[in-house]
This record gives sequence, structure tokens and C-alpha cells, in this order.
Amino acid sequence: MIDKRLVANFDWVFFLMIFILFGISLLEIYSAVQTGSKDYVIRQGIWFAVGLIVFFTILFFPFQLFDRFALLFYIGVNILLVYVLFDGRLVGGSQRWISLGFFNLQPSELAKISIILVLARHYARNMLPGGVGIKQLLMPAVYTLIPFVLILRQPDLGTAGMLVLIAAFMTLFVKIEKKTLISLIIAIFVIIVPFFTFILKDYQKERIMTFLNPGSDPLGAGYHIIQSKIAIGSGMFYGKGYCQGTQNALSFIPEQHTDFIFSVFAEEWGFLGSLIFLVFYFFVLVWGLKIAGTCRNSFGVLLCVGLLALIFWQLVINLGMVVGLFPVVGMPLPLISYGGSSVMTIMIAMGLLMNISMRRHTAR
Repeated sequence: MIDKRLVANFDWVFFLMIFILFGISLLEIYSAVQTGSKDYVIRQGIWFAVGLIVFFTILFFPFQLFDRFALLFYIGVNILLVYVLFDGRLVGGSQRWISLGFFNLQPSELAKISIILVLARHYARNMLPGGVGIKQLLMPAVYTLIPFVLILRQPDLGTAGMLVLIAAFMTLFVKIEKKTLISLIIAIFVIIVPFFTFILKDYQKERIMTFLNPGSDPLGAGYHIIQSKIAIGSGMFYGKGYCQGTQNALSFIPEQHTDFIFSVFAEEWGFLGSLIFLVFYFFVLVWGLKIAGTCRNSFGVLLCVGLLALIFWQLVINLGMVVGLFPVVGMPLPLISYGGSSVMTIMIAMGLLMNISMRRHTAR
């Protein structure tokens, strides 16, 4: 039986924010595919319903329990990442999905949760007052490098880079020795040129160069960014109205129901609507920081930090991509973009945050 204090600590306002964001998702996916199949909306609704089941299931177990199984979950996800390289579903030149018949599982999405759990577990056991040094960073580096390489092989530079950002964010939070931090910065500058030259695929290099100069190939590599910026700009202050976006209706916006769904939203609701939209995300992030600040368990605090890093960076990268501030990468907008694996990942993250919030009085 669930402790009555846990029910009393359930944050209904935050839960409402999740529903509002997902309501926006269904509305915008409907608008984005108004000339296509409405099955997208139905499937997204089903995934959200399944995500809610996962969300509430997570609440039944004390978050400290996830500390025990973090390593096992991490190993399981990496096995899936290896499997997908050999027998994964190939879509658009990328081999990222495992076909389950009724559902295509994207293990790289689960890798985001697995890296947060395993790093929270590691740092909770190895935090030092003066900050961590090279020795303490070896295992976190290994934990991050394994899924990073496997995801990069798919290839999926966006998700692979997300793992690095999450790991870096969590590592900076636990504090790094000054000399170690300087050494890491130098190492990054040393390896960045070989990484760009020998590791990145030609199309990934092209995306980076197009980001620097979108006009160099307006009908090719620069098409995504240019059309997205046109759609956002045409929304002006108040927008054109729901389902009235011409860039979307004429199918000028690429991937309009997935990675570029914010372009559809901004064209229809304008600057004012986009600002209100961002306020919902701001609330989620502030709410997460409040949980981290009141939690008395080191694993719980680190888990909050990692989950907030996931939501924050995924939001920033997606929005930066659609307005031309970042190169085009496969990065869904949390809870808004179409996609079952993405919805499931964010709902797991939300469930873990709510779990920690509900048990703040028991955290030790």
C-alpha cells in the first residue's frame, strides 16, 4: 500500500503541465499532417497513454531502488545498442530502430536515461569535497564512451552528443579539480579536429558547414534551416492561426511533425504563442531545480541534475536547430515531437522527478 504522505506530496500542478504540453503535441501533430494520415495523432496518443502507465509505475518504487539496478539497466541498453547495429531497422540511412511489430524501439533514447542513472550512482559513491580528479573521471568516461561510440555508429551524432552534454553537466555539478578541468579543456581542443576529419560522416560535416553558411546550398543541405526560419518569421507576433500555416500546408517545412514541429507551432501562434509555450518548459525546469534543492539524498540530487540536463539540452538543441543557431541533428522536442521512444524517455524522466519529489521527506 502506498504511504498516504506520498499521495499528499503528488504535485498536481506539474502533472497538469505535462498534460498541457502533450495536448499541444497532439494539436500540432494534427496540424502538421493535416494533408496526410491522422494515424500519427492516434499513435502519439497511444504512446502517451503507455507513457502514463510507465510514469505511475515508477512512482510505486522508492527512487533509491533505481540506484541498485542502474548498472544492470545500463548494460541492458548497451546490449540493445549493439543489437541494433546488426539487425536494426534502416530508415533514411540510419540504423537506429528495433522493430517489435507494433512498435519501433529506439535504444539510443533509453541510453539517455541509462547514462543518467549510472553516472548518478557512480558520483554519489565517489564525490570528494575538493572535487573529482582524473582518477575519479576514468569510469564516468568509460560509461559515456561506450554508448557514445555505439550511437555514433548508427549514425546519430545528435543523440551521441546529447550523452556527452549530460555527462559533462553532471560532472561539473559534482565539481572538478581545477587542474583536471584545464587538462580536459585542452584535450577537447586537441581531439576536435581529428574527430571532425576522420570520425564524422560526410553528410554530418556537410550539416555543420551548412549551419555556418545556409545560403551556400539553399535547395540542398541548407533547405531545412532556410524553410524553418521562413516559417517561424512568417508567424510574426500573433501567428497565422491554428492550421493556417502556409509553409506547413504546402509541405515546405521538412520533418514538420518530428524534429521541426516548433516551426509549425511558431508559424501558427507567432512570437506571443511561442513565448507562452516556453514558459511551460521554464516551469518544468524550475520545478526540477526545486526538487534537487530539497532532496537530502546524494543519488536523488544527482539524478535530478541529470534528468534536468536531458530536458534542458534537448529543448535548447531542438529550438536552436529550427531557428538556425545549431546544425541540423536528429533531436526531438521533449513531449511535443512525434515519436514513441522519445515520449517514453521523457515520461520516464518525469516519473523519476515526481518520484523524488514525493519522497523528499524520506530521502536520507
